[in-house]
Amino acid sequence: MTRLDGEWLLTGAAGQIGGILRTGLRPVVPGLRLLDIKPLTAESPNERVYSLDLQDLPGLTEAMAGVQGVIHLAGIADEADFRDLTEVNIVGTYHVFEAARRASVARVIFASSNHVTGYYPTTVPVVPDMPVRPDGFYGVSKVAGEAVARLYADKFGLEVACLRIGSCRPRPTEPRHRHTWLSPRDATAAFVAAMSTPDLTYATFYGVSANQLGWWDREAGRAIGYHPSDRAEDHLGGATWEPATDEVQGGVLATAAYTLDRQRPIRTSAIGPNERNR
Repeated sequence: MTRLDGEWLLTGAAGQIGGILRTGLRPVVPGLRLLDIKPLTAESPNERVYSLDLQDLPGLTEAMAGVQGVIHLAGIADEADFRDLTEVNIVGTYHVFEAARRASVARVIFASSNHVTGYYPTTVPVVPDMPVRPDGFYGVSKVAGEAVARLYADKFGLEVACLRIGSCRPRPTEPRHRHTWLSPRDATAAFVAAMSTPDLTYATFYGVSANQLGWWDREAGRAIGYHPSDRAEDHLGGATWEPATDEVQGGVLATAAYTLDRQRPIRTSAIGPNERNR
């Protein structure tokens, strides 16, 4: 197994993927700094816990002092009100990259999402350098995060990888997962590849297992050393699902109702129509 030098900081360590990486990275790095707004407890001698909000830029900078790299998972992981996604996923991601710059962190791995290209038809194979087509405001927030990541790579010299995560689950649970499933073991392997690949400047790749079916390019992942081991077909539990019949790759997240149902009413000011356009 790959063994890295130096401590790494993991934001969103209390989340689902955070828990997977917390376990998977223990034998990979000599120290893990676990950061989340939710309560956490250190479970091994090489773990340190930080209770911080992504809006706390000075606190983030202090927590990153001396680390080799950062894995940024924290944020809202589903469709939500646009204003909440802006504050948490966009402003929060800016704070993570700016804290990394201030703390002289060498490398940041940004947990992006397949939903940045979720509006491509299921008949179209997608490679990372194609134009983005987000399938909702959550996807928009991840597009913005990738733009922030690219800026910090180009302008400030951070080594950056954006990992567009598929459907990370213990096992596939719906037909779409035959195309998008990412096993916990392969999730760890994808992040380790991004953490350890040499001569990284900026890279974007899809985090997906070695499923028979798929919509997303795998060559970009192979180029940085990601070689998945699991296949959705081996974990269907006897189910005989046909391939997904969705018109676009984002599935239910791409429907208008899924986005509109999660928006809060916008309060308008009590001014007359003649004053509004002044």
